[in-house]
Amino acid sequence: MRVALTFDTEFAGRPAPDGVEERILAALAHAGARATFFLQGRWVRAHPERARRIASAGHAIGNHSNYHAPMDALSDDGLRHDVRRAQETIHGVTGVDPRPRFRCPFGAGMEDPRVLRLLGELGYRHVGWDVDPRDWHEDATARAVERTVLDGARDGSVVLLHGWPGATAQALPAILAGLADAGAELVTVG
Repeated sequence: MRVALTFDTEFAGRPAPDGVEERILAALAHAGARATFFLQGRWVRAHPERARRIASAGHAIGNHSNYHAPMDALSDDGLRHDVRRAQETIHGVTGVDPRPRFRCPFGAGMEDPRVLRLLGELGYRHVGWDVDPRDWHEDATARAVERTVLDGARDGSVVLLHGWPGATAQALPAILAGLADAGAELVTVG
């Protein structure tokens, strides 16, 4: 069974505990696991050292837009500008080209032919998910995040997580152990 853990790293929609990204990176390193991180351009500019740590740890990097706006609400030129701005920032700070991985904020536009065509023109393909523990929700608990991931993961699953919720950092060691016990091979989104 192959499973990809992905983390959208962006500004939190609510107060977030300090050190979450570091705890996530430490748990992944302890398990010898690599993940895919979708980085928001504005977040990378605000936290360049964190972005460099993610990249230097060998994790795959994707583009999560510059402003975290719904892609299907942007004009063609607005979408191109937003994606290119994030790409330039991510590459400039981390040295990693995030192409071809892109994740639409909120999933908005991931099934829109216009958005997908524009992303393709820019060298990207949208990366969706099939397991979403809603770790971003204010009522999310570490136990609920863990159970949703372990109960939902199947061969080929892409798990949507975020880089800022405390529940995610708390749940990750148990998720990694549970996936290992299930014989899962953790892969990045290729």
